[in-house]
Amino acid sequence: MIDKILSYLDENKDQHVKELCEYLSIPSISSIPAHDNDIIEAARFTHKAFEAIGLASEIIEPDGHPLVYAQSEQLPDRKTLLFYGHYDVQPVDPIELWESPPFEPRIENEIIYARGGSDDKGQLYTHIKALEAYVKLGIEVPVNVKFIIEGEEEAGGEEIYKFTESNPEKLACDAVIVSDTSLYNEETPAICYSLKGLAYMQIDVKGPGMDLHSGSFGGTVQNPGNVICEIISRLKDGSGRVQIPGFYDSVLELDDAEKASFESLNYSDAVLCKDTGASGPFGEEGFTTLERMWGRPTLDVNGLWSGYSGEGAKTIVPATAGAKVSMRLVPNQNPEQIAELFSKFVEEIAPEGVEVKVSYLHGAQAVMVPRDSEMMQSGMKAMELGFGSKPVFIREGGSIPIVGTFQDCLKAPVLLLGYGLPNDNIHSPNEKFHLRNYFDGIKTTAFLLKLAGE
Repeated sequence: MIDKILSYLDENKDQHVKELCEYLSIPSISSIPAHDNDIIEAARFTHKAFEAIGLASEIIEPDGHPLVYAQSEQLPDRKTLLFYGHYDVQPVDPIELWESPPFEPRIENEIIYARGGSDDKGQLYTHIKALEAYVKLGIEVPVNVKFIIEGEEEAGGEEIYKFTESNPEKLACDAVIVSDTSLYNEETPAICYSLKGLAYMQIDVKGPGMDLHSGSFGGTVQNPGNVICEIISRLKDGSGRVQIPGFYDSVLELDDAEKASFESLNYSDAVLCKDTGASGPFGEEGFTTLERMWGRPTLDVNGLWSGYSGEGAKTIVPATAGAKVSMRLVPNQNPEQIAELFSKFVEEIAPEGVEVKVSYLHGAQAVMVPRDSEMMQSGMKAMELGFGSKPVFIREGGSIPIVGTFQDCLKAPVLLLGYGLPNDNIHSPNEKFHLRNYFDGIKTTAFLLKLAGE
């Protein structure tokens, strides 16, 4: 049976790439209203892909962007797997750094370059193509399958959370499969067992009632541009440690086994510099790069603005300034509590002469899943068969907020089965997805459907 499936997948590689390119051509940027029609087009594409392989599918249109739900016939004597993914993508700025148009997929050296290639259209499409092999060959799928695909993940939307909380019976399953993480590297497959949480903040500073001439009024009133720099500079010390009182109080420390596991991966700072283009490592003292990346909370400025930034000079004292700041959190840290500590600290250190407003934009709990569950073992075996080598366990520095909601509402284990790479440039120009990982990911899902049903 599985040999027939693998032959089918090999014979249809070109078609599967063609379809993925069509999917990637849709500029489904969820955070920009001008792309709302593209969001609808991507939802319809997803819906039609499910219908083409015989699933009962529906487009659910809540207040925000559409959800796409699909399911096979639900037989009572079989396990049920729920697959999650998102069809929306990040904005493409700065567009001038792209080597080819982000929504005109380019294939070079067996790598596909396009926004959404790795995050997350390429990864979620592997599951559809794996299931297609069973259906087209007339081979009975040994498990029930369900899909819930959203269009707001990259914009922090709430519809998937509302739907999950309101429809636990519809989404009821024995395990949730999420493919929005990565392998360890090009040679080493991996399964992620922990994701960081998030507290995303915005700081707004208001000074004079209008931009002022810096010659006439410089040195007479607070300059919001200077103030925002002062605030940001006090959030961390020179060694990268966050200075907010109470920030580290609830951190779940890495145990000795995890530290030894991280060390065995032989991650080097040379690899870090190659993957990031940075000239050297930096971070909280007393921890290795992998420990900081996977197991320590962080604070980073994501955006900073004030005054004039156009060509040439404009001599002003700007009226306003601002910054966006994200804090990636580890297990046991509460996003709302961290947001409160952040707000209190910024308000305390802000100087007189300006109005400072701190806003908590959104957040997510950190996630840790058991490494010894039955579904985890099936996932490990499926990935070994699909990728040809034994996977390792890793953590992930990013956040997938819905995972915590799935755990709370569905009471089902979550398998983070990612097929991308850490250097796939997700959220950056020239996002990419290796075709080998696309094909091996499809095979892995095909094996998982078989193994989970045994």
